[in-house]
Amino acid sequence: MQQVITFLFSNFTLTLFVVGLIASLIALLRHPRPWDRDLAVEALLSWFLFFSIGVSFLYNFVMHVFFSEMAASFIGWQTSPFQKEVGFASLGFAVVGFLAFKGSFGLRLAAIVGPACFLWGAAVGHAMQMVEAHNYAPGNAGVIFYTDIFLPLIGLVLLGIQRTHLPAQPVGAYR
Repeated sequence: MQQVITFLFSNFTLTLFVVGLIASLIALLRHPRPWDRDLAVEALLSWFLFFSIGVSFLYNFVMHVFFSEMAASFIGWQTSPFQKEVGFASLGFAVVGFLAFKGSFGLRLAAIVGPACFLWGAAVGHAMQMVEAHNYAPGNAGVIFYTDIFLPLIGLVLLGIQRTHLPAQPVGAYR
């Protein structure tokens, strides 16, 4: 059981993505069938924002600010004051993710694009660490590396699908 709990917390980005999928299914089950595409996308996107952005970045904040030695060790790094900066940036992303849970299209766009830039930059940094420093620590080359790449793509795809089903807006206007 301890190994399962360790795996779930060590791979929190994957864990929270799956929790978001489960929450989406529960939300859908509360609605009568048949479910239309808009309802399914809204459930998937809103719970993705809540868990994969909000809760995930809140967890990242807590780990980098309050458990910085453990977080650095898991990534294969030395502890650095920069971790607190990463932690507080993560707190900002978390807050925007929570606000976007039931927010407008523009807020949802911001909640996905900001973290996407951060996560893709982190993925490049992880790849460089693998090549240059041979850092294959689980927090550098494990599940986190792949979720850094794919979670933003999933969020952008869901947002794009939702955008195609919104009423027409004037150029530059977002709902």
